[in-house]
Amino acid sequence: MKLEERVAALERRIEALEGVDREGSRAVPPEDTDFWALEGLKAKLAESEAADGGVLFAGAVRLPTNERYEWQQALPAGALLDEDWSDAAESFAALGHAVRMRLLREILGGRRAVADLAALDGLGTTGQVYHHLRQLTSAGWLHTAGRGRYEVPPGRVVPLLVALAASRP
Repeated sequence: MKLEERVAALERRIEALEGVDREGSRAVPPEDTDFWALEGLKAKLAESEAADGGVLFAGAVRLPTNERYEWQQALPAGALLDEDWSDAAESFAALGHAVRMRLLREILGGRRAVADLAALDGLGTTGQVYHHLRQLTSAGWLHTAGRGRYEVPPGRVVPLLVALAASRP
């Protein structure tokens, strides 16, 4: 590794530790009343003596179908860092295909019957659509809602949208 590359790598490490990147964005939000959820998480963690911090994700969502979902989860960082991450591989793998992501979007939008989904352009044959639906179902992102109909389980709607938001650069 050249000296310039080493210096650049060290600068990136220092910036990460300081919480500020080259553009001046903060990796850690400033102490501010706009971060009420973060402040609530910190208070809850202080009560439980979770010294390693934690992660909070929450949402209140109204889908195009007018269904409403409110959901939150807070987890101590230590528990997340200590667990076996390979257990999450199947869940992430199910989201790792463009057709499956489109199926999830269409189902959240109200198209829930396999016949309606298979009629959409770009999703493949009915057999291929069933294959993708089985993958999503086995990973817990979908469940059957009657004969030939699928839906995203209520406890997965907000986490799915959080995963989608987290995937943005």
